[in-house]
Amino acid sequence: MDPAFPCLHLITDARPGRDAVAVVTAAVAAARGLGSAGRLAVQVRVEDDVTDRAAYELAAAVVGLCRPAGVLCLVNDRLDVALAVGADGGHVGADDLPVAAARRVLGPAAVLGGTCRDEAAARAAVADGASYLGVGPAFLTVTKSGLPAPLGVARIGSVAASVPGVPVVAIGGVTAQNAPELRRAGAAAVAVVGAVADAADPGEATGRLLKALS
Repeated sequence: MDPAFPCLHLITDARPGRDAVAVVTAAVAAARGLGSAGRLAVQVRVEDDVTDRAAYELAAAVVGLCRPAGVLCLVNDRLDVALAVGADGGHVGADDLPVAAARRVLGPAAVLGGTCRDEAAARAAVADGASYLGVGPAFLTVTKSGLPAPLGVARIGSVAASVPGVPVVAIGGVTAQNAPELRRAGAAAVAVVGAVADAADPGEATGRLLKALS
């Protein structure tokens, strides 16, 4: 497992009325203040009905915040946007391009995440070129609808054990309280939306998560 892989992935909140740029600004500032910018990654997520222009403008703004700070920046689903804004890579879900196709689009050097829920899918995604795997939902979550039942800590750990050396990012209902348990089970990192976006102080919430994961 790459020790330099960011242990906290902040996914921008795609729900209407959310100010993703403000949240990312606070999170990046908090990580820099702790000397932990390299431990933070930001994944840009947009709703399916968002125009290409709006997706591009959001992603470009987030890349502009992340790059000077040394924070890894990925774009979820919209690989064309990832390339257009010069992001570090992208992440594809179960209904997006297959991992092998996404790798061809992004090229060999980009960071590429793939979503999976079991050991067989994890091994297949790695064989197809995934740099890391997003596995979940770990727990119940309300920030994204239509998700399958939570996997729980043990299943996350089992998937991680099936792909030694490849980072697994646990997602879904993650908080500062349960994140350490996921790390102990074998997850290299956790991904959050609401734990930061819903906080009264997103910067403080980011710092709390980074400290919990240390």
